[in-house]
Amino acid sequence: MRYTSLFLIFIAAIAATASGAFAQEGPPPGDGPKDERGDERRPNLLAELGLSADQLQQIGRMNQERRPHIREARRRMGDAARNLDMAIYADVVNDADVKSRLKEFQVAEAELSRLRFESELAVRKLLTPEQLVRFRELRRQFTEERRKNGPERRRQRRDRRMSPAQDQPLRRAPSQ
Repeated sequence: MRYTSLFLIFIAAIAATASGAFAQEGPPPGDGPKDERGDERRPNLLAELGLSADQLQQIGRMNQERRPHIREARRRMGDAARNLDMAIYADVVNDADVKSRLKEFQVAEAELSRLRFESELAVRKLLTPEQLVRFRELRRQFTEERRKNGPERRRQRRDRRMSPAQDQPLRRAPSQ
């Protein structure tokens, strides 16, 4: 599961920067945005892996083709989660309805996972053997850093979600 999360971060980083990379070179490593600690928020994977212009174009095309499918799968999963929640916490619980909603959620979750893993595999197939070795090393470093900084980062995220005036969690708007 950790590797899946790391690869998803990799794909997200590429997706976020691939479209801009067609027009110009990305910033050199180390010139990424800084967070409140002065650390880079994420490594510049494009520069670190040395993806070619052709690889960037292929990834950009794949992301553009998959984006509406993933967006729709996320919407269905969110709807299914809300429906399951409503069935569980209804005034009168109907076991058959809960089971039906759970099945609906599981199907939506499986579809989203399938799309994500297909995306990961497609990107993985584009990497050269050297890039794959470098990616594995970056993933290992990321895992170590995350393990080392995990509790502190969770605390910081929790603290940012708390309202300073009321010490109550802030409600996030539903994503669409």
